[in-house]
Amino acid sequence: MSVELDPVIHAQARLRVTVALAALADGDSISFPRLQDLLGMTAGNLSTHLRKLEDAEYVEITKTHQRRTPVTYVSLTRRGRLAFEDYTATLKALLNGSE
Repeated sequence: MSVELDPVIHAQARLRVTVALAALADGDSISFPRLQDLLGMTAGNLSTHLRKLEDAEYVEITKTHQRRTPVTYVSLTRRGRLAFEDYTATLKALLNGSE
């Protein structure tokens, strides 16, 4: 097992985003405003971190409309879920001293 923590996830804000999304059932998504409220982040800050996670293919951003209002949904991809599982396993190994 690698002792390197995934730098994409390891940044505090991105870790918080990933933890929130990992709490959703596999395949579920959350609206951008709901995620923003949940994490207490500004829209710009959340967007910046989501872009980094999206570039790594850890999250999927879906833009749609409800009536005439644009709505953005965020979900953790399978790759993102696996990366988070690897991240937590590596962190546990580091904390237990079994690197």
